[in-house]
Amino acid sequence: MLPIPERVRTLAATANVAKLSVDGAPSPARGGVDERGRPVLLVLPGEPLHPLREDAVVAVNLTAMRQLGDATHPRGLLEVQGWAEAVPESEARGAAVAVAAHSADESLFDALERFGERSAPRLLRLDVGQVVYLTGQESGLLDADDYLGAAPDPLAETAERVLSHVNASHRAQLTAGVSRQLGEEAGEVWLWELDRFGATVRVDEALIRFPWPTPARSGLCLETALRGLLCSC
Repeated sequence: MLPIPERVRTLAATANVAKLSVDGAPSPARGGVDERGRPVLLVLPGEPLHPLREDAVVAVNLTAMRQLGDATHPRGLLEVQGWAEAVPESEARGAAVAVAAHSADESLFDALERFGERSAPRLLRLDVGQVVYLTGQESGLLDADDYLGAAPDPLAETAERVLSHVNASHRAQLTAGVSRQLGEEAGEVWLWELDRFGATVRVDEALIRFPWPTPARSGLCLETALRGLLCSC
């Protein structure tokens, strides 16, 4: 299994901003996550964060989901807690791209074109204090150093592509391989998580972990390891 800080950062990299609260009160939420794992927010005039009160305690709830057939299930729920700060002008375009990946709001153009004007939409990011996480059967808290010091799984992009392909086209083969591993006929089987240390399979409502004999060091190694599960005998 990925180390918890790396696992949480991997989930955050593709998560959606589900909720924003300022001093405990709900506020409109539009945003994404930058390359360091910090939530970035598009804030409109009149909203609580627009005046940028640096003492305001901000919590951003991130949700990473998994689509299995017609159903959507939460992979991980994260609450990033901290304080809002302005995105520097030199980093504004990158922040806008991060927001647009999850919320294609036309106000992003206004925020860039009128950057720094008091009446313009603002791009803010979170100065992270701590991260509360709930993922699978694990929950806990990461301090800012552990969270920001980690990086997403370097094989995450390949893993998601392979996982989607298997779930779309090879579930019968996956079910057969998992059944052989368990020594009994498995129920409804989906590939749930895939990383360099192993695969997690959802069988009905249960999550079952199959570790690789040795960690995968490349996308090709990852595909080869998964093929061993699909073709196990």
